[in-house]
Formats: sequence, structure tokens, C-alpha cells
Amino acid sequence: MAAVAPAAEPTPTPATTTGRQIPIVCPGHTRPLAELQFCSISENDSDEKQQRTFLISACHDKMPMLRDGATGDWIGTFAGHKGAVWSCRLDPAALLAGTASGDFSVQVWDAITGQSLHSFPHKHVVKTVDWSLDSKRLATGGHEGILRIFDMSQPKKEPLMFDQSSKEKVSISKCNWLDNSTVLAAGEDGNIRFWNVDETDPSKQLTKALAVGDSIRDMELLTLSSGKRILTVAAGEKVTFFDIASGQQIKSHKMPIHFKVEGGASLHPSGKKFIAGGGRRGGSMALGAGKEGGELGSDLLVYVFDFETGKMLECHKGHHGPVRCLRYHPDGKSYATGSEDGTIRLWKTDP
Repeated sequence: MAAVAPAAEPTPTPATTTGRQIPIVCPGHTRPLAELQFCSISENDSDEKQQRTFLISACHDKMPMLRDGATGDWIGTFAGHKGAVWSCRLDPAALLAGTASGDFSVQVWDAITGQSLHSFPHKHVVKTVDWSLDSKRLATGGHEGILRIFDMSQPKKEPLMFDQSSKEKVSISKCNWLDNSTVLAAGEDGNIRFWNVDETDPSKQLTKALAVGDSIRDMELLTLSSGKRILTVAAGEKVTFFDIASGQQIKSHKMPIHFKVEGGASLHPSGKKFIAGGGRRGGSMALGAGKEGGELGSDLLVYVFDFETGKMLECHKGHHGPVRCLRYHPDGKSYATGSEDGTIRLWKTDP
């Protein structure tokens, strides 16, 4: 990839931690992390299918990075944004990358060369992007409260737009494609709206809404190894799980942390456990006041919980700042965490 390297080569190194986990530390970023995404693709080598996984990271230092998902080795940096990058996604083939920024723009990159292919202007901070399953369209959302759908075959064409609310502006924190026609948009008002982006009748575009109650900090749509699709939502002081086929809530667990300022959750591919990180519940920062990493009210730990009971299974220390984002590797054997300390850490998953 032709990309701009960080000032110091970000070689993964061991970290000091309590317990039995010593994660791989991936330096290179200089500001708080905002989002992580793993993307696995099949590679043909001597007629044998092999999986290769990439890890893309969004950061407030304006420089999204691409890494090897197994080792954490740096591959390249997408240089061009002029504001904090809040969201990053590789398309299913790992050929394109989309990034959303505080500079009021979304960039589409060639994930092989690092070249910027398209820049889509917005009227406010953009907080989330996601690719359709066929890679033909890109969904975006942010402080405007408008879900936009860009057609990659006609990038200069005006995007389709769907307003979260006709009464007041509702910022979009996360979006996920359910299929090639439906996009889920998580709102700061605690609702997840299902939009049929192919429907031309405005009265039929909003097909469903799930009420979570608190402002949504993180949302992950995962297909389990069993084939079941589960939506994981981190909001307020809870992690809630929905069966996406029925729209029914199946579990909701109160956490020892909160998701009012930072943090998130990710479900293991087996569906038996999940990880979470965020702010310390009851601390001085519980209302979202300004803070520095490690200050009272911050929580520096990574937690593993049982899916059925919500019981804490593991608790790991390693970061020097609050955990802002985290995701399981698609094979479930490891997971990545991104922190306010500017590092990404790769942790092994116990059997």
C-alpha cells in the first residue's frame, strides 16, 4: 500500500498487565481511538482457501490505519482528513475503505494503494460509515441526523437521504447494513431505526424501530457460527442483545461501566460471551465531563462477560487510558481494543 508512515514505525510490543494476559501492543496513533473493524477475506494459495484478516482503525489523530488482523503489523495509513476520524470500514472484499470525519466529510479509499478515490462533503460532523454487503453503496450518518446512501457506481450523483426525525434533529451514532436494501441507524435518542433505502414512498421507508432507552454509543451486527444474527448495543449502563430476525430483545445486562462518553461491546462468534469497555460507573466522569486518561472516573479495564448470565468471566488491565472501542476477531480466537492512550491492543481469547 502506498501510504504515509507514522513518525515512528509502529512495531507491536508486549505490554505490562495483571493476570495471565499479555496483549500485543500496536502503537502508531497519537490520539484517542474511535472505532475498530476486522475484515476477513479468502485467499487462494495452491488451490487451498486461506483466510486473511485485516484490522482498520479510526482515530482522533486524523490518520486511519490498516493492520494485519492477526499480528497487528502496520500495513498503511490513509492520509488526507483534516479532522478527527470517528468511523472506518473496509468493504467485504477489503478493496475499499470508508472513513467518517469531524472535517464534515467521508472519504473512500483504495485499500490496496491508499489513494483517496472519492470525498463526500456533509454539513456537520460525520460519526459513522458502513458498506452494503455487495460493496455497491455506502451509508453515512452523524450530527446532521440524516442517513445518506451513496451509490459507488455513480459517486457524483446526489445521495439518497433519510431524516431520522421530522420533529427534531436526532444525531446518528452508528449504522449497519442489514441486507442490501435495509440500513439500521442508531440514534442519540436511544432508538434504532430500520430504513428501506430502496423504497420510494416516504411513508414506507421507515419499517421498524427498536427502543433501547439511552443514547447509543456502540452497535454491532454479527452473524454467529450457528447462522443466527444478533445485534449488540451498548447504551447507558447496559449491553443489550436483539434477535435481528424477530426484532425481539433476548438479553440485557447491567455493566460495572457506563457508555455515556466512550466504550462499546462485542459478541463472541459463538454467542457464549462478550467483551465490553467504557467509563467507570459512579465516577466523577459519569455525566460526561472533560477528562484525561487515567483520571478518576475513567476505567482502564477490558471485561469479558457470560452472555446468558452477564457474570464477569475475566478482567484485564493493560491500557493507560479508557477503552473507547473493541471488537472480536472473526475467528473468535482474539479481540482488539482501542484506547484513549492512542494504542490498539490484541488479546488472546481463552477457550
